[in-house]
Amino acid sequence: MQDDSVLRWALLLIIGFPLCAVILGEMIQRQSQHRPALTKTLQIFRNLVLPILTFLLFAEHILRLNVTDRSFKLLQTLFWICVIHASLSLLNSLLFEQAGGNTWRSRFPKLLIDLSRLILILVGVAFVAAAVWNADLAGVATALGVSSIVIGLALQDTLGSIMSGIALLFERPFSVGDWLRVGDIVGQVMDMSWRSVRLLTLEREMVIIPHKFISNEVIRNYSQPQRLHAERVKIGFSYRDAPNQAMQMLRETALATPGILSYPEPQIFTLTYGDSAITYEVKFFIEDYGQLEEIRSQFMTRIWYSTQRHKLSIPFPIRTLYHFNGPSVDQATKKKSSDRLNSIPKSIPIDPQELTNPDTVIQHFAQGEQVILQGCFSECLYLIISGRACMSYLNNIGQPREVLVLHPGELFGVMALFSGEVSPVSVSAIEDLEILALSLPVVQKMIDRQPNFAREIAQVQEIRRRALQMAYDGEQDDLNLPPLL
Repeated sequence: MQDDSVLRWALLLIIGFPLCAVILGEMIQRQSQHRPALTKTLQIFRNLVLPILTFLLFAEHILRLNVTDRSFKLLQTLFWICVIHASLSLLNSLLFEQAGGNTWRSRFPKLLIDLSRLILILVGVAFVAAAVWNADLAGVATALGVSSIVIGLALQDTLGSIMSGIALLFERPFSVGDWLRVGDIVGQVMDMSWRSVRLLTLEREMVIIPHKFISNEVIRNYSQPQRLHAERVKIGFSYRDAPNQAMQMLRETALATPGILSYPEPQIFTLTYGDSAITYEVKFFIEDYGQLEEIRSQFMTRIWYSTQRHKLSIPFPIRTLYHFNGPSVDQATKKKSSDRLNSIPKSIPIDPQELTNPDTVIQHFAQGEQVILQGCFSECLYLIISGRACMSYLNNIGQPREVLVLHPGELFGVMALFSGEVSPVSVSAIEDLEILALSLPVVQKMIDRQPNFAREIAQVQEIRRRALQMAYDGEQDDLNLPPLL
């Protein structure tokens, strides 16, 4: 009778083990195409659980080992360890490996997954200790209960931060790379641990904030739900300046500043009528909060140059009246411009008295600003007083290509002025630029006063034509000659 039992178990193991291995192999092959995450779990069952189970049954029913032997218990312990490992892998594969982007499983924090896995492992270890080794867990449970109370009281602040961290990670109000404001601290999230969050501030300083502190503060996320950030800037202009003119200038300056988005479009608001100025607010949008300081600085810098060109004024926020017997501001400005005009070549017949002519305007441009835009009309002849400018054009693929660099004393805008055609090139400031804008009547007076000036303009035109032609020939040999400045 005993021999029959051994024979039955031998046949069962001889047939069952290869059959189960084949079935698991087929399941692995199919799941590798539909659910790749599940193949790892099936491989654990085939390569670990099934062989150890077969060997365990072989030792118990074929070899007739005593189940109370230490070697048999070690074999049972190894089997249950493999079962626990495979079960955790199966649970992770079914619940979290292929979780959708908007499901609760995708929002389940990794920290809580790790803690749950640790608890399940401890429960499995307790089960193995009780079922295989006949351990009495009552005393252990009592000791753990007392120890937990003592440890909890000693580490209540740390445990509070960990529990707050679990809540934050489950809710996911922010992620790595987001820009946050927590209280008075602004920084980019570098990483999140069980206890704290590390932020890198705009001053390039690392700030470590415990989760317990974050959970008690209002968190402002500048990167979610969109990476767009709206920045507001306030500035005042004189009561003599029309609000619509000031608002239009602010809108154009914002759109021309690199980093400020054209969509959503900047918004301009009239806020208050103050003691010395009308206050406006500019609301513009940026995509990268880390570039906020640089973009805001460029915008505020360009406002000064734009106010000078549009003849707007930013009043002093004072009420005291000062009497000054020296030259007026306008006279000082004219004297400064007159001194600079002395360095201009004699071939350009500029009369200092023409500076008072309303058709002659001194304009200032910040580095990177465009004086003439390709494809637009220009009604002035420009003379560089100080600074340098770059003449360029957009090639066939929309990339800017430099033609030449303009220096103080040089003219530009010739063809656009006399022909009335759009400019084929753009002219932008390489550095802070001060130019003299001469209207057509002023230029005609200069030619009448000194006829050689017309020949000077023709020579400038020919030089620019050749430079532009050489730039075009560098990209396309059979390109027709376009109209020049």
